[in-house]
Amino acid sequence: MTHRVITFLGSLTLATMAMAQAAFVTDNKVAVFYPPQYDAAQHEPSPIFEHEPKAIHPLPAQWSLTPRFSQRDGKSIAQITVDGQVDFYGTGEVTGPLRRNGRTVGLWNIDTPAYSVDGGSHLYQSHPWVMGVRADGSAFGIIADNTWRQSITTDNHQVTFESLGPAFRVVVIERESPRDLMKALVELTGTMSLPPLWSLGYQQCRFSYQPDTQVMEIADQLRKHQIPSDVIWMDIDYMDGYKIFTFNPKEFSRPKALNDYLHQKHFKAVYMIDPGVKVEKGYFVDDQGTAGDYWVKDKDGKPFVGDVWPGPCHFPDFTRPDVRMWWATLYKDFMATGIDGVWNDMNEPAVFNQHENTMPVDNRHLGGEGLSAGPHLRFHNVFGLNMVRASRQGLLLANPQKRPFILSRSNFLGGHRYAATWTGDNLSSEDQMKLSVPMSLTLGLSGQPFNGPDIGGFCESATGDLLAQWTAMGVFFPFVRNHSIKGSAQQEPWAFTPEVLDACRTAINRRYMLMPYIYTAFREASVDGMPVMRPLFMADEHDLSLRSEDRAFLLGSDIMVIPQWAGKVAEPGQGTWQAFTLENQTDKYQAVLKQRPGSVVPMANLAQSTTDMRTDSLTLLVCPDSEGNASGCLYEDDGDGFSYRTGDYLVTKLDASLRKKQLTVSLTAVEGKRTVATRYLRIAYVRKGSVQYSAWQKGDSATMKIRK
Repeated sequence: MTHRVITFLGSLTLATMAMAQAAFVTDNKVAVFYPPQYDAAQHEPSPIFEHEPKAIHPLPAQWSLTPRFSQRDGKSIAQITVDGQVDFYGTGEVTGPLRRNGRTVGLWNIDTPAYSVDGGSHLYQSHPWVMGVRADGSAFGIIADNTWRQSITTDNHQVTFESLGPAFRVVVIERESPRDLMKALVELTGTMSLPPLWSLGYQQCRFSYQPDTQVMEIADQLRKHQIPSDVIWMDIDYMDGYKIFTFNPKEFSRPKALNDYLHQKHFKAVYMIDPGVKVEKGYFVDDQGTAGDYWVKDKDGKPFVGDVWPGPCHFPDFTRPDVRMWWATLYKDFMATGIDGVWNDMNEPAVFNQHENTMPVDNRHLGGEGLSAGPHLRFHNVFGLNMVRASRQGLLLANPQKRPFILSRSNFLGGHRYAATWTGDNLSSEDQMKLSVPMSLTLGLSGQPFNGPDIGGFCESATGDLLAQWTAMGVFFPFVRNHSIKGSAQQEPWAFTPEVLDACRTAINRRYMLMPYIYTAFREASVDGMPVMRPLFMADEHDLSLRSEDRAFLLGSDIMVIPQWAGKVAEPGQGTWQAFTLENQTDKYQAVLKQRPGSVVPMANLAQSTTDMRTDSLTLLVCPDSEGNASGCLYEDDGDGFSYRTGDYLVTKLDASLRKKQLTVSLTAVEGKRTVATRYLRIAYVRKGSVQYSAWQKGDSATMKIRK
């Protein structure tokens, strides 16, 4: 046993550690278990934890979930047996149902277009995390603190982690509810930083929009068709020969002028940066990396070269602090052209014409700052995490006054601290549209709240009907982007029939009207780790009928989303949630929306971008409970920058009461120093599938007389 483990265990004796497999409990009912063969140098510092768990107490004798460690067939194994009925969730970015009982998941990040490899049981990300919810509603979580290649099997009464690496420690968390468990998880892993408001808007992408005049045309069409939107994305064709941090001299010769054009129309611009650096003497990125000896090495200690889009490429060794700092410095001039966000793709890492389309497992990474050198087998799953860690550092160096936005295809448990994610290169199919619901829910339950699929599907061509269905549901995901592959049919909402265009516009309008509520849900995620998009069982952990429901979902705590294709679903509250619509006449595609009794949901007037959105005029959706009461919350700040960290924000409590057909709503500031100009309020009373509206009223309260 290493000296590091002995130090962490504090007052526990060596004899006690051998008996208890070196276990301790923190002050928050978190138990950390060390196997007898544990070598800290092979696992620490952990990328999962924001701060190392500290020993407070010896393991209580009554602690029930204790792993059994073993070695078999060259694998390190940890098994945890659970008693009684347990529903398992989590395990990260995988296909399949929300409920994970009877599943095996591989944790080895690979490029899997259309999820055709291994049926999607291991994809672009790895999250060695399992959530268990017992019949009584109590919950537990299990973390395998291990980046080496491994698998998770969740049988009905046993969780098994099998790893190709050295013996690893296991962390077990006990809580009274799934909600409390999510809070406990981020107490260990850290919370997501509050993203810029614009990143929550609708976003349009294709591989690729080119040349720059087509990008401008897409922006013009979005505004012409009055489709609220905030972001246009640039895929790899903006580059000069696919060389990162460069611009195509013919088709994107004036990047600042292009970005200025987008900004004038209230769009943000996000550009892709891959990890592969083209091997080319005279190319500044390759020259700098070679001069600094920054590349991942092969087994013989020479810089590894593998093919990606530009051809032969070097790859930065992001385990090294000096390499991450160098990488961060590359962003200053790049972002100075007016780029707002960065897309880190191909960072599993994907390498063409190699086994499993990635680096050889015997490549070498050098580490640093307490991280020991090791093989790619150890660091493969965190290559993407370390890349976005460096990229985030670069965006903060380039624009310290702005909140960074990074989207990453590859990541690991704990990587939510650095980047949002999407579910990779999915397929334009009805099956994968339906699959996107449990996939995104599972990512949220695995500690990654800012996620979503490519709406419409990426691989192959979407039909208009598929795009309309997917958009009508997808606008309620945390991340909302329409993205399609080169060579496929155009997938913008106006590329199909007027009916499809109208359906997409209606759905996107809904998101923008609900943006104050959505932004408030993101703030909650940044404070206590609650997913923005949640499974229905989180509305009532005691209702066992909700445990397997993965067609409908919750947006925040107060809105239920039921896609039209879902049919009849198990609902929380035994049918008491009230349906509402946000338009006078809907269509066959729009999801059914229901509101939780006892809630108040803040809405804004429709705007064409979040830049134009205002919260001084609010429509308050009120759904009283059986006692006639309701409450809600509104979070407001600048939408960008960091002044909220010093008090420039406002949390407002929304209270409503219905007495003798008189509905009264009042707003009370409860937190923050931000001031708001005079408000104008309108009440929207939700009952039995209809919405009654009051007139606009000035001030922090409003009333309305309820009609029959």
